[in-house]
Amino acid sequence: PAPGMESLPEAVLVRILASLPAVELVLVCRLVCCQWRNLVDGAALWILKCQQEGLTRAESDVENWQSFYFLSKKRRNLIKNPCGEEGFEHWGEVENGGDGWKIEELPGDFGKEFPSEEVHKYFVTSYEWCRKAQLIDLRAEGYWGELMDSTQPKIMVRDWYAGRSDAGCLYELCVKLLSENEDVLAEYKSDTVTIPEGNDGSWTEISHTFSSYGPGVRLVRFEHGGQDTLFWQGWYGARVAGSSVTLEP
Repeated sequence: PAPGMESLPEAVLVRILASLPAVELVLVCRLVCCQWRNLVDGAALWILKCQQEGLTRAESDVENWQSFYFLSKKRRNLIKNPCGEEGFEHWGEVENGGDGWKIEELPGDFGKEFPSEEVHKYFVTSYEWCRKAQLIDLRAEGYWGELMDSTQPKIMVRDWYAGRSDAGCLYELCVKLLSENEDVLAEYKSDTVTIPEGNDGSWTEISHTFSSYGPGVRLVRFEHGGQDTLFWQGWYGARVAGSSVTLEP
């Protein structure tokens, strides 16, 4: 019989396998034989795929190249509608204190433009606490349980807030990592940020990185909110935009 693929040098076989879609490598090719399983589980195949697709990182910085590949390919903002372009779509558990949440066009009265030209709108709070939240299902976003439990990729949380220069306001951020049953496995809660009246209206970024949080994380709950400190009717409270949750490779 003619020699099969098993007779090929491993370097050649790695190049052939690297031309296949990553999901097929893991779900199909890995099950063919012990040799293929070892290649799919090894670093060489995934280093080559990363090189082919321009996903670069110093080799000494990567513990698992397969995880690095998948996390790099999936990296995106998991917060939907972060700037109000779709109204309040995707935001739940809304608390509408005072006159409630409102969406305004940048820069707004007594405000400044956002640091990114891609952002055109923002959410703004009123004279009593306004809060809103999003619950992110990591499995639905493509981050399967084994990946979360074994790799525990860093979870980077960012938000931007601002006041208007003619009014003071308060702002808070709270993010929780939850199990499938919504048990709290890790939590970040900012201090209550006070923006004084007479501020310059500029935008400030707040961020936190979750790491080494342990197994079982399946959901991320992102909540932010604020209010004004002068209790003026209308929308003089904290402004928020550009919220993001990303899993870092």
